[in-house]
Amino acid sequence: MKKLVVISLLLVFAFPSNAQDTAYEKDRNAILKILKAQEDAWNNYDIETFMEGYWKSDELTFYGSGGVIKGWQATLERYRKSYPSKEHFGTLKFKFNEIAPIAEESYYVMGEYHLTRSVGDTNGIFMLVLKQINGEWKVIADTSAKIN
Repeated sequence: MKKLVVISLLLVFAFPSNAQDTAYEKDRNAILKILKAQEDAWNNYDIETFMEGYWKSDELTFYGSGGVIKGWQATLERYRKSYPSKEHFGTLKFKFNEIAPIAEESYYVMGEYHLTRSVGDTNGIFMLVLKQINGEWKVIADTSAKIN
């Protein structure tokens, strides 16, 4: 009887943890899918598809070397100005160092980007905040900094 009680208690405490782990893995995989799609779009010189990973809102915030940019359209224009040609786009490779929940349906992603380009390689770091909006993960804030 004592063994049955102990086993029952272990199972009760194990299931919430497993449920949390499963939810985290599901969210993490969905977020990685969005970011991989962005990487692929970038490497295909397709800025419109790349921007689908961002929240299409005036509240989107981008923090970069040029300062703070608010809004999806302004972020798109910033990318077009900073990367005016296929040579400037080059080949993008993300490295994800950490993906962690902030609050319910919100995560941060910290990592590195590496651009191999004929006009000169560039590398940097980033921190993204993603939120689930209408059932889809979207970048709501992007902080990126060049490190070379």
